Amino acid sequence: MKQRRSVCGIAVQKGLFLVAQRNEGGSQGGKWEFPGGKLEEGETPQRALHREFLEELGVPVQVGKKLCETQFQNGPHTYLLEAWAVELAGQPSRLSEHQELRWLELPAVLELDLSMSDRNVAEFLKNGFKGPAVL
Repeated sequence: MKQRRSVCGIAVQKGLFLVAQRNEGGSQGGKWEFPGGKLEEGETPQRALHREFLEELGVPVQVGKKLCETQFQNGPHTYLLEAWAVELAGQPSRLSEHQELRWLELPAVLELDLSMSDRNVAEFLKNGFKGPAVL
């Protein structure tokens, strides 16, 4: 079976990381994550991040470099999650897939009930990410 791909955007402002809590319901309901989503057929990671941030948060992003990747299982499917540095072009103006957004320091992010894949990304960030890497 083909591995599916998803992306998340790592937005940092003044040392704080943007995290979002998924709406209740579904396998990941109530879990915290870095915003993003699944790639559609033929879509690049950069295009997927643009689309996901506009659809879910109502804010355009500038996508920088890929920071890390991790594999995870969701039901019968195996996914590859790629984390990319993003810079928001404004503040989020809507929540369609999430019930709450927070800007937090990394130690506080690690205390949240993160999805396993996003916990792996947060651990990577703790072990060496130095801030915005957009350009």
